[in-house]
Amino acid sequence: MNHLPEPARVVQLPDGTHVYADQTPATFQSGPQVVHQHIHQAAPDRTIQRIALGSGVGAGAVAAGVYFGPLLVGVLTAIAANIAMLAFLALILAWGVRTVVKSTGSSEGPAAARNARRLARRRRR
Repeated sequence: MNHLPEPARVVQLPDGTHVYADQTPATFQSGPQVVHQHIHQAAPDRTIQRIALGSGVGAGAVAAGVYFGPLLVGVLTAIAANIAMLAFLALILAWGVRTVVKSTGSSEGPAAARNARRLARRRRR
């Protein structure tokens, strides 16, 4: 991490305020103090998370967006693939049933339908 600039030294004055060490009078500098400085760099594709943090939504919403966003896309894709596969299977089965019924049917089918209609008309009278 040699490419980062030297962190600014911050000291706490006796009245409790924090100031940069190079701005303090010589009387307040009581020696070196340890200052932990964390540098966070966000990935360039985290725009929504940055907006959420900037609007005060909180870390829970950001974590949910980071975790559940891709998870939701994956789940919806899997559901869509399953529905497409089931629709294709239903289409193939319907075509197969139609083909089998059409090829095994004989001329007796239409004659039986006509006889059933005549019988139904006689019962109505």
